[in-house]
Amino acid sequence: MNWPPSRRLSHLGSAIFTEMNQLKRKVEREGTTVIDLGIGSPDQPPAPHILEAIREAVSDPSLYGYPMTDGTPEFRKTVTDWYRFRFGVSLDPEQEVLSLMGSQDGLAHIAQAWIDPGDVVLVPDPGYPIYFAGVHLAGGTIHPMPLKKENSFLPDLETIPLEIRTRTKMMILNYPNNPLSATVELDFFQRVVDFALKHQIMVVHDLAYSELAFDGYRPPSFLQAEGAKEIGVEFNSLSKSFNMAGCRIGYAVGNPDIIRALAVIKSNIDYGVFLPVQKAAIAAMEADIKGDPPNEHFRVYEQRRDVLIDGLNQIGWKVERPRATMFVWAEIPSGWSSESFARALLEKAGVLVIPGNAFGAEGEGYVRIGLVQPVEDLQKAVERIADSGIFS
Repeated sequence: MNWPPSRRLSHLGSAIFTEMNQLKRKVEREGTTVIDLGIGSPDQPPAPHILEAIREAVSDPSLYGYPMTDGTPEFRKTVTDWYRFRFGVSLDPEQEVLSLMGSQDGLAHIAQAWIDPGDVVLVPDPGYPIYFAGVHLAGGTIHPMPLKKENSFLPDLETIPLEIRTRTKMMILNYPNNPLSATVELDFFQRVVDFALKHQIMVVHDLAYSELAFDGYRPPSFLQAEGAKEIGVEFNSLSKSFNMAGCRIGYAVGNPDIIRALAVIKSNIDYGVFLPVQKAAIAAMEADIKGDPPNEHFRVYEQRRDVLIDGLNQIGWKVERPRATMFVWAEIPSGWSSESFARALLEKAGVLVIPGNAFGAEGEGYVRIGLVQPVEDLQKAVERIADSGIFS
C-alpha cells in the first residue's frame, strides 16, 4: 500500500542527527572506534539506595496495577517536600503537582492542552527539539526567540514585536539550558514573570538540569519569582538529577489550571508511571532532603568538564567553561559550518559531536559536546582532535 504519512511528521526529528549517526556507522565499519560525545544520556547508574528501593518495589505483587495519571499521593507529597527543601517554594500536592514519564513527556503534550491553530508560542532558538515539535503537533505558530552570545544566551523580550506579543499564548524557557549550557539568576525569571503578566502569556520552564551545576552555582527555580505561579509551570525530571533516565519519571509543578489541562491530555494517553519507579523516585528525593547520602554525582561532570575544557584550550580550541548541564556549547573555528566541522571531527578524529544547527538556525557556528564519557575517553578525544590536524 502507498500510504503517505501525516504531514506533521515533516516537522519532527532532525535530519542532522540521522546523518551523524549514519556517518558514525560508516566510520566504525572502516575500523575506528568512535568516542560518542553526541548523546545526552547519563552514563552512570543511580545511587545504591535508589537501586535498592526499586529492587524491593518490583518484588511487591501489589504494585502491578494501573498507577493512574496524577502520580501517587506519596510521590506528589515528596515532590512538594523536595521543592520546599531545594528552592523554598510551597506547592499544593493535590492541585499543583503532576507526575510525568520524564519531563519530555510533559513538554511534548503541554501545547496540545493549550495551543490552537493561530496561537503563537515563543520558542528559544537554539532549543531542545521537543519544544518545536510539540508546538507543531498542536498546530501552533512558532516565533523563535534568538539566544545569542552577545546577550549571554538570554532572550531579548523587548525586541519581540508588539503584534507577536498580542498573539502569543505561551513562552518556553530552559535554564540551565540544553544545548547552550547557559545559566541565569533569579532576577531574569522575575523579568520574565513581569513581561508575561503584562501580556497575559503562559510560561513553561524546563528545569531538567537543576542539579547538574558547578563551581558552587545553584540554579534557581522559575517558581521562586514573585507571581510565577499565576502564569507558569515548571517541568523537572529525575533523569539527570539522579541518573534515572531510563526509568522515565518526572513531573510538572506550578499553576493548577495549567496542570489540570495537561492532566486531561495525559489521562487520555496513558495510565501513569509504573509504581515501583515512583517508589524509587521517592527514595531519591527523600535521601536528597536528608543529605544521607548527599547527591553529589554532579562532581563527575564537573571533573569531566575541566578535563575536556583544559585539554581543548591547550590544543588551540578556545571553549568557554559552562556552569551547569552535561554539555559544552563550543564555538567552532572560522571557515567551517557546524555540519562540516562535526563531520571532520568524526571522520578525522573519530569523535562524534552534534552540529549546533540541529537545535535551530541560531546554533550555526557551534557544536554541542556531551560530557557523557569517562575522563580517560575525554582525554583520548582531545588527543585525537589534536592529532587530526584540524587545529594545525
